[in-house]
Amino acid sequence: MADVHHEPVYFSGRVQGVGFRYTAMQVAKEFEVSGVVRNLTDGRVQLEVEGQTAEVAAYIAAIEERMHSFIRKTERTGDMRARQYHGFTIG
Repeated sequence: MADVHHEPVYFSGRVQGVGFRYTAMQVAKEFEVSGVVRNLTDGRVQLEVEGQTAEVAAYIAAIEERMHSFIRKTERTGDMRARQYHGFTIG
């Protein structure tokens, strides 16, 4: 199986308790991506997303656009690896 682009993304700001994870899951339906989104105990939201590089970038941009009033900071890193997710879930 071919490797896919993988990005762990951390969103900070007022990102918990505002429907962020649900929005991330709904937006994922518009793109060919898979992964998981979860709240962290430090108040951030962690997104693990994988797919084709352009799809991942467009998906993250769409989340940032829709949730911009709640996001103060986005931290991203990316690499290539074997697919680990099938579908998109809230963790």
